[in-house]
Amino acid sequence: MTRKYFGTDGIRGTVGQGVITPDFILKLAHAVGRVLKSKEDRPTVLIGKDTRISGYMLESALESGFNSAGVDVVLLGPIPTPAVAYLTRAQRASLGVVISASHNAFPDNGIKFFSAQGTKLPDDWERAVEAAMEEPPVWADSAALGKARRMDDASGRYIEFCKSTCPHAFTLKGLKIVVDGANGAAYQIAPDVFHELGAEVVKIGCSPNGLNINDGVGATQPKALLAAVKEHGADYGIALDGDADRLQMVDSTGRLFNGDELLYLIASDRLRKGEAVPGVVGTLMTNMAVELAFKRRGVVFKRSAVGDRYVLEELENQGWILGGEGSGHLLVLDRHTTGDGLVSALQVLNACVASGQTMAQLLADVVLFPQTLLNVRTRAGVNWKDSQRLADETRHVQAELGETGRVLIRASGTEPLLRVMVEAQDAAQALACAQRLVDAVKAEGMVA
Repeated sequence: MTRKYFGTDGIRGTVGQGVITPDFILKLAHAVGRVLKSKEDRPTVLIGKDTRISGYMLESALESGFNSAGVDVVLLGPIPTPAVAYLTRAQRASLGVVISASHNAFPDNGIKFFSAQGTKLPDDWERAVEAAMEEPPVWADSAALGKARRMDDASGRYIEFCKSTCPHAFTLKGLKIVVDGANGAAYQIAPDVFHELGAEVVKIGCSPNGLNINDGVGATQPKALLAAVKEHGADYGIALDGDADRLQMVDSTGRLFNGDELLYLIASDRLRKGEAVPGVVGTLMTNMAVELAFKRRGVVFKRSAVGDRYVLEELENQGWILGGEGSGHLLVLDRHTTGDGLVSALQVLNACVASGQTMAQLLADVVLFPQTLLNVRTRAGVNWKDSQRLADETRHVQAELGETGRVLIRASGTEPLLRVMVEAQDAAQALACAQRLVDAVKAEGMVA
């Protein structure tokens, strides 16, 4: 059975269209509640959200759906996605629910779930929920209806958790840090975390109005962070996305560091301290320079499909701890069960403070390869894998690049696009090779 509603990270879409409507969300929550009730008598669900105006509406629908199935609800208010994962585990709740569309603009929203252990749920669980949605509702009797309450100290609990992921002696005193909250879920929490650790904090993107999440700020639009670091003469800049599970960082020179670099920095710091790092997981998009740098250090590097849930699956398969994506989704599994922008930022800052080195110095042996990514709009139903011309040209390009470059061609999962990526040590070569592959696609008549 394929999934009808769930994507790679929960359910997401434009508010008021398709599945992101109050009636659908109520039906979804009732079905989830019935699945939970099949395992335990009186489940409790935690619900957090980001700062989108639609969060109020969807929160009410979720609350009603769960209560109607006899499930109790604890409302956390605006709080980062990884905070919901942590609190679900800490509170021994049955399930954690997040209302967020992550890095998308405010017209979108979505629902994602965490298990009682604070981890993403498997495909089989999602299929069970979808199967329950096809069945008639079973309303709980009045005496068995669920109740709802609000957790007033959710933010404080999570702030203390974030600080606990660093050594007790760790301090940021003497450092000025720009914190960009993307006008999202961490707009209050993120500045407090760094302030309580001693830093002088400059806040940007921390004034949400329900409509400005990810709007010109945050990890997906780091220009605001770069400008603020320069303006205030800050030592570091930290940008989160709308639900604070990913980050980008900037140093005092204005250099931007992406998730690939930060992942290597965290792993390298552990090696410096004599800790074992048997392997690290990236994705198909992870820069090849990082893979080669790990190889030089004797660290096995494996690639998963794109998406933090696939990184997590590979880490669990291998029994490893560290993984991530260039987008800034980083997994440090001995600190948290899921990707957490704040926890990852603290890992980086701890490495810098403990070593007395800057991010650039800690990454001196990693020079990212230039990547060219070209998108080709294709005709509906086209199977690009059947193209012999494209296959031949791909082999020619890979032979030319040798061991200092690579080719990745993949179809978009959301629109009729073929994504052609070429990575090489020389930017001009990467562009030329990518264009040759695009020309092969066009010559086969596959473009729309």
